[in-house]
Amino acid sequence: LPCTQIIISHDRDFLNAATSHTVELSGQKLTLYGGNYDFYQNERAQRLAQQQAAYTKQQAHIKHLQSFIDRFKAKATKAVQAQSRMKALAKLERIAPAHLDSEFSFEFESPAHLPNPLLKLDQADLGYGATTVLHGISLSLESGARYGLLGVNGSGKSTFIKALAGEPVLQGGQMVKSDKLNIGYFAQHQLDTLREDQSPLWHIQQLSPEVREQEIRNFLGGFNFIGDTALQKIAPFSGGEKARLALAMIVWQKPNLLLLDEPTNHLDLDMRHALTLALQSFQGALIVVSHDRSLLEATTDSFLLIDKGRLKPFDGDLNDYRLWRLAQENAAAAPAASAQAQSRKDTKRQEAQMRQEKARRMKPIQQQIDKAEKEMAALNDIQTACETFLAQEDAYSDVNKVKLQKTLANLAEIKVKLSKLEEDWLGWQETLEQIGREIEAQFADTP
Repeated sequence: LPCTQIIISHDRDFLNAATSHTVELSGQKLTLYGGNYDFYQNERAQRLAQQQAAYTKQQAHIKHLQSFIDRFKAKATKAVQAQSRMKALAKLERIAPAHLDSEFSFEFESPAHLPNPLLKLDQADLGYGATTVLHGISLSLESGARYGLLGVNGSGKSTFIKALAGEPVLQGGQMVKSDKLNIGYFAQHQLDTLREDQSPLWHIQQLSPEVREQEIRNFLGGFNFIGDTALQKIAPFSGGEKARLALAMIVWQKPNLLLLDEPTNHLDLDMRHALTLALQSFQGALIVVSHDRSLLEATTDSFLLIDKGRLKPFDGDLNDYRLWRLAQENAAAAPAASAQAQSRKDTKRQEAQMRQEKARRMKPIQQQIDKAEKEMAALNDIQTACETFLAQEDAYSDVNKVKLQKTLANLAEIKVKLSKLEEDWLGWQETLEQIGREIEAQFADTP
């Protein structure tokens, strides 16, 4: 629509696809960035790096002024100069140190046991009452396996997760669990099992009554339940806060199998990022159901697909799954066209052609990017060395007059080069993204 839209969302991929500008609210200030969420992340990182460099440089200048003041303010011959520097120091607009304002910091500790297999299904039928949802499911779940579970809404993904979690949905076949199996299960309905008249601290204490209160409060701090928040009743908590508490309870129990059914629905972007980092270092087995593409791509190694009541490995990534879904939808919408649908061999050939075309067109640009990154890294090292010299008190002495002039000239030249390289780097990145979109559109339209 030809109108201004303001979107608030926790879906990173949606923001990337739907927005052209990003507004950050941080420290009670609004900052506008001229790009989507990924652009904002990159620009913000550069801004924070520049802020930290400016802060470091200013601190060196302050230290130099303060040193002069401390040495000469009591000497009559230097009193005027000392007073001048004191006034300069008082008027100096202070630069704050750069910091990331994420409030979350936690990780999964190593499970006490990692048996193999953790769990095994053999020709299992899963369902409710007289209705069978999934047929003949066979799976050996090994330690370290990291699966994303794919399938359309209503295909049976939650039924499968519930079966692994031990809910009574097994109708036939066999399920064998290791006696060392320790499951951490997250699903949205579990938020309703939390005691609203109790605190986050109380919920963890029910799991480990022998642990000291301070240790639990330190742990809850990683989920941003800080100070009195850890002691408050959770009745007024938001959905995101309750989801954080449910995740905290799972992390506390050190599971060796994680079953996560839409774990990020109520979580903001910072908490999603913290959860992603924690899952990346998780040592047990993991099965995730999620519409959060970034989470799936960052935390899983392979995919399982539930389709037409059956479970099977999916050979491909999320882009392949999207193409597969489009093919399925087109076939359902146009039976006549489905008769002419390509065989799996043809589909694989087309996907290989798409990858080859991307590699052919992107390789020269990627080489330019790699070369620019090396040059920027070298120039940044030289710039740091120049700024370190300029921050020294004796840099401005007569002995270093020539060196000072050369350093200032060199620093100015480096900044010009870095600015040009960074501008080229951004342009090349945009070109890569454009090529990727063009090729995907080209092959998506290929009959």
